[in-house]
Amino acid sequence: MLEVAFAARRGAFAIDLAFASEGAAVTALFGRSGAGKSSAIEAVAGLLRPERGRIALGGRALFDAGKGIDIPPHRRRVGLVFQDARLFPHLGVRRNLTYGMERVTSGERVIAFDAVVEALGIGHLLDRRPATLSGGETQRVAIGRALLASPRILLMDEPLAALDGERRAELLPFIALVSHRFAIPILYVSHAVDEVLRLADRLVLIEAGRAVAAGPVEEVAARDDFARIAALTGVAEPFSVLAGTVIDHDEALMRTRVEVAAGVLAVGRLDAPSGARVRLRIGASDVILALAAPAGLSVRNVLPARVTGLGDVDGMVDVALDAGTVLRARITRDAAAELGLVRGKRLFALVKSAAIVPSAWTRPKPPRVDSPRGGA
Repeated sequence: MLEVAFAARRGAFAIDLAFASEGAAVTALFGRSGAGKSSAIEAVAGLLRPERGRIALGGRALFDAGKGIDIPPHRRRVGLVFQDARLFPHLGVRRNLTYGMERVTSGERVIAFDAVVEALGIGHLLDRRPATLSGGETQRVAIGRALLASPRILLMDEPLAALDGERRAELLPFIALVSHRFAIPILYVSHAVDEVLRLADRLVLIEAGRAVAAGPVEEVAARDDFARIAALTGVAEPFSVLAGTVIDHDEALMRTRVEVAAGVLAVGRLDAPSGARVRLRIGASDVILALAAPAGLSVRNVLPARVTGLGDVDGMVDVALDAGTVLRARITRDAAAELGLVRGKRLFALVKSAAIVPSAWTRPKPPRVDSPRGGA
C-alpha cells in the first residue's frame, strides 16, 4: 500500500496532500491542470522534497521528515512514465527496454523481458529507432522500459495527454492490462474522466493542492465536488457511475444483462465474461423520470428511485437519486415542476440500453495488435 502525507511549496502554490492507495491496483489522481497531481508523483519518486510529512510504500518509508529519511530517487524502486516518453534517441527499442533492467540486481529482477514485450505488443518494434515510432508505440515502449526495472510501483503522469483521441483509445487497454498482468500498483495522474473510469480502482480528487475526497471510483464520482471539477476539465454534464456484475449475454439481441445495486440492467453486448465486474457510465440527460412504472415503452431499464437532492444549473434541474446507488438526472425546470419533485419523493428512473456506456471491467483481455507496421 502507498501512504502519502506531505506538505510542500511550489513558488506561491502550497501543497498539502494526504491519501492512501488502500491496496488498489490503480489509484488515480484526478483534478484540473495545476491542482497538484504531478507534485504528488514527484514527491513519491523523490524528485520533489517535501517540507514535512511521510511517504511510505509497503510499510517502508521513502520519506519521513520527522525521522530524517529521504531515500534517493534511484533507490526507491519506482517506475516513471511521463507525458513525453523520454526514450533515448540514440538507442534502439531493445536497448531502451533493457536500459533500466540492466541496472537492477538479479535478485530484484522479477519481470521478464519476453513477458513485457508480449503484453505490450511491441515485439515487432525491437529493431526500430524511437524516431520511427508513432506516439502510441513510443509510450508502449516507455511503459515497457519502466516495467523492466522491476519497480515496486509504477508512476504515470498524464501518459496519454500528448496523444490524439484515437491513439489514446488504443493505448488504454495496454495500461489496463499492465496492472493485472504484472501485479504492480499504479499511481495514475490524469485530468481526463474517461481514463480514470477505464483504469482506476481508487480515485483521489485533488483541488488547489489538497485531496478533497478519496475512495472507490463509484463513490467519489457520485460526489457533487467531483461533478464540479469534472465540468472544469471539459465534461459537459453530470453522469453516474455504477458498478455491476455481468450475468449473461443474449447473442440474438446483442444484449448483456448486468446486476447493479438497484437491480438488473440491460446494456449493449459487452466483450466481458459472465461474472466479470464492470463499470457503467450513464449521462444525466439520458435518465428519464416517471411518477409511475411505465408500460408500452421501448425503454428496457426501469429503476425505483427516491429524490435525494435538487440543484438549478443554467436553467436545468439536476436531480440526485437514490436507486440503490447514486443516480443523476438532468431535466427542465417545467418538467421538475410538473413532477412535483421534492426531496424524498419516490419515482422511477428510466434508462435506454444504448445510453449506458461501459467504462471498465476487471478482467481485461489482451489488446489486439493488428499489424507489424501498425499498432498504437
